[in-house]
Amino acid sequence: MHGWGFGMGFGWLIPLLSILALFYFFNDSRRNYDNEESARDILDRRFANGEIDEEEYKRKKEQLKH
Repeated sequence: MHGWGFGMGFGWLIPLLSILALFYFFNDSRRNYDNEESARDILDRRFANGEIDEEEYKRKKEQLKH
């Protein structure tokens, strides 16, 4: 026997679980970014809806660059 059975028994389980965990975390983080609206998108939408004037739009747009 090889101790805990990593040779023939459950040796494949740890790499498999590691790969599945990596896939889950990368897929989950990408999904969150796809659903979030950027600050620039919100600013553009507010300007298009007339919620802010052109002066405020330009000022806030410049602030977002920094």
